[in-house]
Amino acid sequence: MAHVVYLGGLGRSGTTLVERLLGELPSVCTLGEIVHLWQRDIRDNERCGCGARFAACTFWKRVGERAYGGWHNVDVDRVHALRDTVERTRFIPRLAATHLPPAQLADVREYATFYSRVYAAAAEVSGASVVVDSSKHSALAHVLRWADDVDLRVVHVVRDARGVAYSWTKTVTRPETDGGDEMTRYSPGRSALLWNAHNAAFGLLARRGVPVRRIRYEQFLTDPRAALRDLAAYAGVPVAEADLGFLGDGYADLGVSHSAAGNPMRFTVGRLPLRRDDAWVRALPGSQRRLVGAVCAPMLRAYGYPLNPAEAPQEA
Repeated sequence: MAHVVYLGGLGRSGTTLVERLLGELPSVCTLGEIVHLWQRDIRDNERCGCGARFAACTFWKRVGERAYGGWHNVDVDRVHALRDTVERTRFIPRLAATHLPPAQLADVREYATFYSRVYAAAAEVSGASVVVDSSKHSALAHVLRWADDVDLRVVHVVRDARGVAYSWTKTVTRPETDGGDEMTRYSPGRSALLWNAHNAAFGLLARRGVPVRRIRYEQFLTDPRAALRDLAAYAGVPVAEADLGFLGDGYADLGVSHSAAGNPMRFTVGRLPLRRDDAWVRALPGSQRRLVGAVCAPMLRAYGYPLNPAEAPQEA
């Protein structure tokens, strides 16, 4: 059975940073956003976090051989068809039921098996006891709940909705396409609705008995060392003080990752500053800040965020 830590939440919430730091721990293998593996990597041959094209990456070659006898044996059309049938945000109420009709359960488990085979193969190739999937999608987490060959633990990463909204307005190129594409952008109103929906979905997952540990991006960065110790214990990975040597005062020294897809930070090697990004307090127009605050107010309060940004502790 694959032991999987699934990083969930709305994009631009800090999941890639959490993944990169987890990936420096012993017995942990980070895989990036496996939800995009089928199209971006197997079909489009985009770049792995190591910089090589997916088809040329030795790590992913070995994973493909172990999981499928080679990536050419994966029926990507079938993966996409199943995704459209079972893995959509609008299907979460159905996936969150206590029982599924036999036909639907068969589709859900078939789709989950495409993932579990990758997880198990990656653990075997890397020698890790835990693999990390930072796919983020709440619907995929609900699908994996039904897999009988995945030991699933979810880390729900939350960031202030107004900071997330500001980040979604930025133009960010995708290095894996050699600058040919940009990451998706959302309006603040749209991102606020998505923030509510995805975060609520992870709360529902916890009520269905799946282990879910919620962390706040801002709090994580106040003491990354303590936060990583806590996450390692949650994942069942023993960590000694020497294992945290890559963390310094306000920075982390990162090695090469084999992230299949995700934020451009996955390509970072070397020293990475660890500091909160509170630019939204100054840069997000007041009207947009108030809109997002109003739409997300109940959950902002529930997660401990002040509705008045002036009351929030700022980065030194």
